[in-house]
Amino acid sequence: MSNPLNQKIDFAVIATVEKANPNGDPLNGNRPRQNFDGHGEISDVAIKRKIRNRLMDLGESVFVQSNDRKLDDHDSLKSRAESNEKLDNILKSKEQTDEDFAEIACQEWIDVRAFGQVFAYKGKGKGTGVSVGVRGPVSIHTATSVHPIDITSTQITKSVNSESGKERGSDTMGMKHRVDFGTYVFYGSINTQLAEKTGFTEKDAEKIKEALLTLFENDSSSARPEGSMEVNKVYWWPHGSKMGKYSSAKVHRSLKIQSKEEEPRSLADYEIHLEELEGLNPEVLDGK
Repeated sequence: MSNPLNQKIDFAVIATVEKANPNGDPLNGNRPRQNFDGHGEISDVAIKRKIRNRLMDLGESVFVQSNDRKLDDHDSLKSRAESNEKLDNILKSKEQTDEDFAEIACQEWIDVRAFGQVFAYKGKGKGTGVSVGVRGPVSIHTATSVHPIDITSTQITKSVNSESGKERGSDTMGMKHRVDFGTYVFYGSINTQLAEKTGFTEKDAEKIKEALLTLFENDSSSARPEGSMEVNKVYWWPHGSKMGKYSSAKVHRSLKIQSKEEEPRSLADYEIHLEELEGLNPEVLDGK
């Protein structure tokens, strides 16, 4: 059995996007997400989804599975939870508590013990009247592009019949959007106090690191063609102590990225510098 995580960890990821839509906004015609300053964004929810998918590819048991990637026959999260005999017994029990439910869920699924989860199922046990909440130790920021992004929009048409035997209708018009080029950065941390509560281990932390290194593998779509999104660098700061030598904010600020060109078109157009923090020795890893 792997040892419990006994040191705080901070991390950062640099990724590039070329002619792809990294995270469409459904409230804005599925255009790539932007903040008010024009910088591109990838939501933390989207990043966690990709991490979960990679963990599944690595053979890990994951609770929150997307419909197009699920590995079982369950059509809802409740069904997946009830398929676990121990959890199902707790939901039917009048004696066991929220803590019993959370402990078993954390043992069963790596994403629950990493990111946490709310199990909003009404049961009969003590304290299970509304929901069971688990706070996870792994927190992830929204990814933001270093510079404002340029978005190219292309009009597309569908000129084929959806069904046979029918007269061909008029062409269906639509729009497709992409980021021509962008360098995105996101940060994260792993909290040891919450890791103790969920049973998150050193081995689990290594699996999260591996998922980050291969974040965009098996993630292609028409909006994100294979090879259009790439993890370039992962910075991994193990602190060597539970409380950490520095605040996460200070560690994250130690990564400096500056453009050498007015309009950067590749990662080579940036100067990346890591400020030294005494007593902290980060791993600097190339994406796979």
